[in-house]
This record gives sequence, C-alpha cells and structure tokens, in this order.
Amino acid sequence: MTRAVLPLAAALLLAGCNMAPAYVRPAPPVPAALPTGEAYTPTQLGVQAGLAWGQLVSDPSLRTVIERALANNRDLRAALANIMSARAQYRVQRAAQLPTLTGDAGANVTRQNDSYSADIGISAFEIDLFGRVRNLSQSALESYLATQEGARATRIALIAETATAYATLAADQEVLAVSRQTLDSAQRSLTLTQSLNEAGLSGKLDVYQAQTIVEQAASDVAANVTQVAQDRNALDLLAGAPVEEALLPASLDALITGVARVPAGLSSDMLLQRSDVLQAEHQLKAANADIGAARAAMFPRISLTSAIGVASSALSSLFTGDAFGWSVSPSASLPIFGGPARGNLDYSKAQRDLAVAQYEKAIQTAFREVADALARDGTIDAQQAAQRRLVNASARAYDLSEQRYRSGIDTFLNMLVNQRSLYAARRTAIATDLALVRNRLLLYRAIAADQ
Repeated sequence: MTRAVLPLAAALLLAGCNMAPAYVRPAPPVPAALPTGEAYTPTQLGVQAGLAWGQLVSDPSLRTVIERALANNRDLRAALANIMSARAQYRVQRAAQLPTLTGDAGANVTRQNDSYSADIGISAFEIDLFGRVRNLSQSALESYLATQEGARATRIALIAETATAYATLAADQEVLAVSRQTLDSAQRSLTLTQSLNEAGLSGKLDVYQAQTIVEQAASDVAANVTQVAQDRNALDLLAGAPVEEALLPASLDALITGVARVPAGLSSDMLLQRSDVLQAEHQLKAANADIGAARAAMFPRISLTSAIGVASSALSSLFTGDAFGWSVSPSASLPIFGGPARGNLDYSKAQRDLAVAQYEKAIQTAFREVADALARDGTIDAQQAAQRRLVNASARAYDLSEQRYRSGIDTFLNMLVNQRSLYAARRTAIATDLALVRNRLLLYRAIAADQ
C-alpha cells in the first residue's frame, strides 16, 4: 500500500511546482512626495487625492453631455469589446487546466455483423507537473486585467476630453463675441475718422489706421466662426451624437464654478493606483508568468488520454458487465536536441525586462503630469486676477483715449493703440480662464480617482 501511495504523492508535489519568478513590485523611480515650492499651492496632510467625475462636474448641461459620451462614444465601446475579447481568451486558456470529457456512441449495422458502442473519454489532457499550463492561464488573466485597466483609462480620458472640448467651445464662443464687439467698435471709429477727414480735421493716415483694425477684426470673426463650428463637430464626435443647442455652454465663467478643483494630497503613492500604471503592472505580471511557462516547457510534457465505455455485438447486451471496458494511454515528450525552448525562455525574460521599464516609465510619466498640473494650479489664480485687472485698465485707457480724440486733444494713433491693447487683453483673459478649467480637468485625469 505504501509503495502505491508514494508515486501518487510525488505526482501531487510535482503538480504544485511553479517555475515563474516570485513577483516583486519594482520600487517607484520617483520621489516619495509631490513637489513643493513657489509654483505649487501648499497641500494638506491627510487629504484624499482625486475626485470621481460626479464630484468634479456640477454643471448640469456638461454632466448630461458626459453621460451621453459614456453611453455612445465608439472608442469606449471598442475598449469594452477588447475587455470581452481578453476575458474570452482567459477562459479558453483556463479551460486547458481541466480535463476535456467527450462522449461518443455509435452503431455499425451490416448484413452479417452488427456492433454497438458507447464511451466517455478524456482527450489528451496535459498533467501540469511543472506549471506550464497554470502559468499560461495566469498570464492570460493578467492580460485580461490589464485590458480592464486600459478601458478604465479610456473612460477617464473620455470624461476629461469631453469636458475640455465643452470648455473650449465656451471659450471660442466668447472669443467670437469679443471679435464681433471689436468689429462694431472699430467700424464706429472708422466712420468717425472718415467724417473728420471729410471735414478736414484729420488726415488720410488716420482713416487707413482705423481701417486696419476693422479688417483685422473682420478676419478674426470669420476665423472664429469656423473655429466654433469645428468645436461643435469635435464635441459631437466625443458625445457620439449631435449635442443640441440647449446643452451648449452658457459661458466660460459658469464652467469655472461648475468644474471643481481636484485635491492632490502629499504622497506620490497614489500614482500607483492610476489606471495606466496598473495596466503596466498587470502586463509586467503577465510577462513574469510567461517566464514560468517558458521554463516549464524545457521539462517533459506528460499527457493522458483515457476512455471508459461499453461495446457489444447486440444492443440488448450493450450495458451488461461483460461489455464494459477501459483504456489509458499516457504519453511524454521532451526535446533532446534543438527546438525553440531556450530561445523562448530568453525571449520571455527580455519581455519581462521590457515590461519593467514600461512600468517604471508609466510611474515617471504620471509623476511629471501631476507635478505639471499642480504647478499650473498654484499660479493660475494669480494670473487670472492680473489678466482681469489688465482688461479693466485697458478698457479705461481706451475710453479715455477715445474721448480725448473726439475732443481733439489726442491723436488717433493713441486711441488705435489702446483699442488694440484692449482687444488683445480680452482675448488673453479668455485664454487664461480656459487654461484654468483645462488644468483642473488635466489634474483630474492625472490623478485618476474615478471608478
């Protein structure tokens, strides 16, 4: 009895062998804390980093557009299809760890001899003594999980891109409005200058100078009309369907209050939970399991084919004791000379090293993105306030210079310079407001707390 049990025990012990290297997560190649300094807003210890998109966006129209994008965007649908494909591939590989049972029944009826049979068998089941099949299954699982994280990254990117496109449309609508207002103002100045010229109170130079800003504003209006139309097209593409007028942004100022500021915390450990970093780590784990499968392929592969069933020349006696039979056909194979086993092992190790480098690069990229967004977040409020003061000062300067020109106290050139300064200041103020909203969305995407 003891002799019979020993081979079985040895087989069970061998079946527990796993030749994959023990997985150890590489140390993050970035500082433990996020950067601090003049460009950064002081952060508070214990603050949870990141926001879910439902907390990030409070503007009701933008929320509706994002929900539509999550339901209809084709890139996201493709990512979900990739998940289903990876899950199916994992199930296929997982099934290789279990025997495949097949049933068969047949009859051969001739004029002289009849035969009947029925059997159940295991078709070439590999006894996974060295963990080859198990590691292939683990690799497929990690690839599936990596695909899940890739879809999560696509979802986060879609939310941020949709909100950014929405804010860009709001900004370009305001730039168009400023261009039209400037065109109206410039046209009035040109009309006044022409009247003064006809009265002999100004020269032709003033007329031509006034006409320059009219034509510049007219050109900008045409370009901005095109840009707003293209912004609409981009938003429709992200949303997966046309966005009706009622859902378009009312103003950029409304979005500034409708998109929250994202907390970042102090530690860089939260970067390890980013979807792209997790995706890279699952790919690293899959490469690690592939090494185990490649190592196991250098050892004998033992397969077992067996069947039990009944056979008889008479259907009435098919299931009697005398008709019962069984068969077992073990086989083993091992390459002795040549073969790709060594090359496959070297390849799997090189792929593991590549996955380590990609994982570390993903962490470094994440750190840089968060640091850049925090640097912008720490200075954008001061820039926005200064830009709005510049707009107010430029507007007062233009009003005064226009009054002085109408009164004949000052030259037209001074009024023209101030008019151009006001036009540029208003456009830059809109760009600064847009940069504020975009940076909040960038920080949301960089921290990636959405589930």
